[in-house]
Amino acid sequence: MHPAPSVIFFSTFSGLGFGLLFFLGLGFPGVTGWTAFAFFTIAYLLAVGGLISSTFHLGHPERALKAFSQWRSSWLSREGWCAVAALVIMALYGVGLVFFDARWTLLGILGAILSIGTVFTTAMIYGQLKTIPRWNISLTPAYFLSISIAGGALMAGQVTWAIALLVIAGAIQLATWMIGDKAFATSGTDMASATQLGNIGTVRAFEPPHTGTNYLLREFVHVIGRKHAQKLRVIAIGLMAVLPVVLLLLPFNHFIALIAVLAHVAGVLASRWLFFAQAEHVVGLYYGKR
Repeated sequence: MHPAPSVIFFSTFSGLGFGLLFFLGLGFPGVTGWTAFAFFTIAYLLAVGGLISSTFHLGHPERALKAFSQWRSSWLSREGWCAVAALVIMALYGVGLVFFDARWTLLGILGAILSIGTVFTTAMIYGQLKTIPRWNISLTPAYFLSISIAGGALMAGQVTWAIALLVIAGAIQLATWMIGDKAFATSGTDMASATQLGNIGTVRAFEPPHTGTNYLLREFVHVIGRKHAQKLRVIAIGLMAVLPVVLLLLPFNHFIALIAVLAHVAGVLASRWLFFAQAEHVVGLYYGKR
């Protein structure tokens, strides 16, 4: 699929923000007063900024509020409700930490659950799509959740947890690539199943549907070269997981921690670009692109 920058920024930075809110809700780090205010400000800028950027990809952003009415059937609607609930609950929890030096534990735990639930609903927006076999695998939620939690631990300064979680996120990322590469072939989807004409013989395209481009080709049939993809994968996993772990294993100082965070964010951006760019939509079969 065409990797829209707004969706890449949204999924990367909102995931990082909600990951940080998850740790803050559990009491890590155990900050109060203006230090807590600084942590919550960073988390909200990432989470809310990411959510706002996602609206740039909508044809009619003014209609975004209508999505909240479809929570029974839409993961997008569930994401919206979960995000609002998480942000409200964590705001109340933050008020206690910043202004009253009070840790309202139950409120924090509820906010942490809702924060990580928001990331899960985001993942399911993509994971539910049978038309994109690379996304329609059980590892898609694990991919989003592991990166969010690992990034949250990194932002929260939980070095030991961050090292372990970054290793897990890196392993899940590699597994997602390996399984995703085979997903389209193993899905059993081909031109015969797409047209429902396989029962009368071999199905093939006589000629392209048309000579020009259209919306479907621009948005759903994005092709990336194998060598280019492999190079980006090395860059993504190296920056997202390997380099931050190496840096965290060094004697701690704030400069090294900052470099680790920046490297991780850059790696996740590359990973998320590949997540969209390598997603093969079955509509490509109609145009002879798969």
